[in-house]
Amino acid sequence: MGARISVVVIALNEEERVSGTVRSAREGGPAVEVLLVDGGSGDGTRRAAEGAGARVVPSPPGRGIQLDHGARHASGDWLVFLHADTRLEAGWSAELGRQPEGVAGGAFRFAIDSPRPCFRLIEAGVALRCRVFRLPFGDQGIFARRAAYAAAGGFPPFPLMEDVAFVRRLAREGRLAFPRARAFTSARRWERAGVVATTLRNWLLLGLYAAGRPPGRLARMYETRPSFPSG
Repeated sequence: MGARISVVVIALNEEERVSGTVRSAREGGPAVEVLLVDGGSGDGTRRAAEGAGARVVPSPPGRGIQLDHGARHASGDWLVFLHADTRLEAGWSAELGRQPEGVAGGAFRFAIDSPRPCFRLIEAGVALRCRVFRLPFGDQGIFARRAAYAAAGGFPPFPLMEDVAFVRRLAREGRLAFPRARAFTSARRWERAGVVATTLRNWLLLGLYAAGRPPGRLARMYETRPSFPSG
């Protein structure tokens, strides 16, 4: 019997997108368990997730809190973590199952769900970051073996940069892998604030985090519309 997989989807008021995310995870096959970790949605997020085949797990809000809460309720040998606006490409579970024993975790190939050519440049930049720095972000579908997740201490309870903090610790437990299957994330962030503005803000936040700025303060900056020129 192959390894069991648990997909943890975190959400807050995502009824329009969550069913597609859950269905993409369910397409991984019968050995895939899908958990929707809801941070207190006031819309139909829970109902939509259940209708698509997920088990709903209530949680206090916050990205790091919800991710770790889901991991604690999951039963799989592999743990896959998705944002509610990210869906996995067909064949993702087969690629995950082929990872050798020395792989502690990793992430899928980043893709933006839009045909605009400018997004291909962003995807290429993310691919370069992963190849050079081995640093995926949460919108790529980060995954980890259950034992490696526990050894790394799980996701910290940060509202932002929880993915960076976790991946750095996960890399100490074994090799990180980047399968070819894509994780398609919504283009809404870039479309709402502009491609250039959003990209510059992301770089700024990462730099400030590396310089020691508290994640809570960075989260407030993230939630504020960027003032850079839009593109």
